[in-house]
Amino acid sequence: MSGHSKWASIKHKKAATDAKRGAAFTKVIREITAVARAGGGNPEMNPALRTVIDRAKSINMPSSNIENAVKKGTGELPGVTYEEVSFDAYGPGGVAMLITGLTDNKNRTTAEIRNLLSKKNGSLAGPGSTSFLFSKKGFISIEKEKISEDELMDIVLDAGAEDIQSEGAYHEITCELSDLEAVKEALKNKDIATVTAEMTMIPSSTVKIVGNEAKQLLALMEALEEHEDVQNVYANFDISDEEMEKISQE
Repeated sequence: MSGHSKWASIKHKKAATDAKRGAAFTKVIREITAVARAGGGNPEMNPALRTVIDRAKSINMPSSNIENAVKKGTGELPGVTYEEVSFDAYGPGGVAMLITGLTDNKNRTTAEIRNLLSKKNGSLAGPGSTSFLFSKKGFISIEKEKISEDELMDIVLDAGAEDIQSEGAYHEITCELSDLEAVKEALKNKDIATVTAEMTMIPSSTVKIVGNEAKQLLALMEALEEHEDVQNVYANFDISDEEMEKISQE
């Protein structure tokens, strides 16, 4: 869990000050279109769409952009058809990685991801090489200052939460994906704001890395997530808080 939660925290801090807001919008619009195409354009009937629309609103995406992305997915407006892709890979220190994305040209994206990995001390692996290490879960993070861990536990456990960890500045909740909406609703009913509420992939085991390998891994993950076709990068790393602090100051 530590690897995912620390990377989620890094991404949140980065997003708060990121000048590349346009790139963030592009990725979310692409995801809205794909999810609407797969499950329909009604958020009440398509929980995956509801989740990604919530994320779009959290980065202040205009409602008109969201509506147009949904209509492109349902065919009411013309748009590009995106295909889901996933890549098994290894990063520095033998860290297992799972890269997911949406593309209109799988061959091009595969070549670009392979090239990016090789330049950044990683390597593409065969299908299934690393993906078996990850389980699909719901993930929610909340700022610690909003609520105590004990109070939070009372609210979310009844709604289906499996685990709560309090690391750094955040409480982090995991649950079965099917329970994500119920847990979100329980928090909403108590007026508790979430930082992150999404589907994620949690590794069954982690690899501890330090020093230059830790620095290289975080640089690789950031480079991958900046690729326009990449939606998410999951990895089973464990880097200590002290090491993370040292890297962030360099």
